[in-house]
Amino acid sequence: MNMTLPSDIVIKLVLAVLIGGAIGAEREYRSKSAGFRTLTLICLGSTILTIFSVIIGTPGNPDRIASNIATGIGFVGAGVIFKGDGSGSKVSGITTAAMIWVTAGLGVAIGAGYLLTSIFAAALILLVLLVFMLLESGIDRINQIRTYKIVCQFDNEPLHRYEDLFRCHHLKFRRSSQRKSAENFITGEWVVQGSERNHRHCIHEVLRDQKVREFEF
Repeated sequence: MNMTLPSDIVIKLVLAVLIGGAIGAEREYRSKSAGFRTLTLICLGSTILTIFSVIIGTPGNPDRIASNIATGIGFVGAGVIFKGDGSGSKVSGITTAAMIWVTAGLGVAIGAGYLLTSIFAAALILLVLLVFMLLESGIDRINQIRTYKIVCQFDNEPLHRYEDLFRCHHLKFRRSSQRKSAENFITGEWVVQGSERNHRHCIHEVLRDQKVREFEF
C-alpha cells in the first residue's frame, strides 16, 4: 500500500478547491442556492473521482468512473431548478444549474491533468458572469417586462383608463385577464413592457390614483 501523497495530486486537489471556491464565491455573493461550499465540493469531488478513475481504471478504459460524473451531477443541477410562481410561468435556477455542471467539468479537467486549461476556463467563466451581468443590467434598464394587477371600483369600463395611461408612458401591454367580483370591484391584469424609467413614472401615477384599491407591480 502506497502511503505517500504524490505532489501532482496535491496540486490538483488544491487547484480544485481554489477554482471551485472562486466560482462558488461569485454565486454566494449573489445569494444563489448553490454557493461557496457547494461548488467547491463539486469541483473537488469531480477531481478526486477523475484522479481515481485514471489510477484504478483499466488501461484501455481509464474513464470508467469519470464518465458517470456528468450523469450524477445532472441530479444535483436539477435540484436547484424550481418554479418561481404558482402558475409555472417563471423558472429559476437555470444559471446556477449550469454553473454546477460546468464546475464539475472543471473538476474533471483538473483531475485529468489539464491544469492550465482549467485555470483559463475558470477565468473565462468568471469573466462571462461579470460581463453578462453588466449587459443584463443595461438591457433591464432599457426593457423590463412586468405584471400589473389593478383592482378598482367598477364603473363604465375603468380598465381602459389604465391602458390609456400605459400608452401615455410609451409602455407596450397585453391584458391577460379581467374579472368582476360580487362587491362590484373589477380586477385587471396586464403584461407590461417598457423602460425602467417609463415603468417608474406610470407606477407613480397609478399609486396616486384614489380609485385604485389594490395595485401589484
